[in-house]
Amino acid sequence: MAKIEKRIDLPGSERTLLPGSRKIGPSDPKEQIQVTVFLRRGSSPKQFPDVEKIGKLPPAQRSHLSRAQFASRHGARPADIKKIRAFATQNGLKVVEVSRPRRSVLLSGSVAGFSRAFGVELNSYQHPTGTCRMRSGTIQIPAALSGIIEGVFGLDNRPQAKPHFRIRKQLQNPVVRAQASSVSFNVPQVAQAYDFPAGTTGSGQTIGILELSGGYRATDLATYFKNLGIAAPTVTAVSVDGGTNSPTGDPNGADGEVELDIEVAGAVAPSAKIAMYFTPNTDQGFLDALTTAVHDTKLQPAVVSISWGGPESSWTQQALNAFNSACEDASTIGVTILVASGDDGSSDGVSSGTPTVDFPASSPFVLACGGTKLTLSGTTISSEQVWNELSSGEGATGGGVSEVFALPSYQLSANVPKAPNGFVGRGVPDVAGDADPESGYNVLVDGQQTVIGGTSAVAPLWAGLLARINQSLGKNVGYLNPLLYTGNVESTLHDITSGSNGAYSAGPGWDACTGLGTPDGAALLAALGSAAASTKKKKSPAKRKATRAKRRKKS
Repeated sequence: MAKIEKRIDLPGSERTLLPGSRKIGPSDPKEQIQVTVFLRRGSSPKQFPDVEKIGKLPPAQRSHLSRAQFASRHGARPADIKKIRAFATQNGLKVVEVSRPRRSVLLSGSVAGFSRAFGVELNSYQHPTGTCRMRSGTIQIPAALSGIIEGVFGLDNRPQAKPHFRIRKQLQNPVVRAQASSVSFNVPQVAQAYDFPAGTTGSGQTIGILELSGGYRATDLATYFKNLGIAAPTVTAVSVDGGTNSPTGDPNGADGEVELDIEVAGAVAPSAKIAMYFTPNTDQGFLDALTTAVHDTKLQPAVVSISWGGPESSWTQQALNAFNSACEDASTIGVTILVASGDDGSSDGVSSGTPTVDFPASSPFVLACGGTKLTLSGTTISSEQVWNELSSGEGATGGGVSEVFALPSYQLSANVPKAPNGFVGRGVPDVAGDADPESGYNVLVDGQQTVIGGTSAVAPLWAGLLARINQSLGKNVGYLNPLLYTGNVESTLHDITSGSNGAYSAGPGWDACTGLGTPDGAALLAALGSAAASTKKKKSPAKRKATRAKRRKKS
């Protein structure tokens, strides 16, 4: 008699249907799909680097792993991979690809085969944004693989995230339009206002950018950079899970996100190479694009910019854990991950209106980027406040407190309030930049000149700044958060003390609207290059404000 294999629920895999979904019927059992199995690290927690401890050191004193070192020390264990291969064979599935550093095994097979292998029921559903394959409940795995498999992605292919950009609304009333205080900036103007360090262009750096839809046209980029008098950067499109550079021709759609990201990053770091990782808009595609970018041994991005996300509540716990773990992996090899904090204010667009933060911005291993409204007098900042145009339908900066990720040690002195459910969580964002469409960026999308804002613009803006800082230091900054919250580094930021994003208001020091503030690039570079950066006593909010005021007078 054959032995019955004991099966258990995969922790964190429980999923519910999208709101407003209508079942069409069972998924085609013969349909061929691919599924990513995400595995544990090949080392114990005690063997894994203390990334927060390393993160408090000045960049010159940091020792990052090479990608090859990470793969051999912390990538998936060969024995674990062997067990997944055996599991696949037993269930009539094929192993398509194995990546030790990404801790991923890609399997292919029929819907029927995967349904049996993981104990799920897959059905086709109609929902407000289209049709997709969904599951509900938990995923089942053999008990023998408990602790080895950390996540299974791709059984369900619902859309997972949305882009965080906002196109300025065109005022129809000519009288109102004439009275409007709207301005727009070329990207280099914003970099100049934030005093990006002179003599740096991002040379020798690669900026990775994740895109879950849309595409760019080479003719747009050539025209855009020619108009700015800047040489167009080298842009490489990388396909992940079948995703490709696929411009739709609709400047109001995902193409706006893609071309905004390239044009902002390229305009502030024109000598940096740009690697675009295109992937389907699913949790599987998003995770695979992230791990592909982080562990890309060919293009080797030092910074990764992400302008997509969704409310924490829209993710499974296994996805939250896997993404967070992948971002922690990135910190060990000196890759900085920057993520837009969202464009729907403190509610992050959830129907209940309850304060909610966006993910992956809420991961403690990323630099979360919020938004401001920027006003210039010539080339200098005359005022800056929290971006909030909710009343006109043009959005507001995301920000708040995580209900999933605990307060990291680097924020212990930041006076982060408790989350709405009482959880002592990670505060979002960490930093900010110009994001209001009413003080937005002049960009070219699908042949059309337009003005775009949103925290989507802030992530590539900071990515370009860090590429320039990396160039100047001759070393990757990597995981910046622990150092950012030390007094000498924090004091380089412009503290934003005016405005709100709904439930939260700006104030001295860190706040859940604009984090620690917007950059003074030259001062930030100087602080990061200082050996005393991590040891200097943290100043009070009043002293930090006085320091910034002196710095602005000098500029």
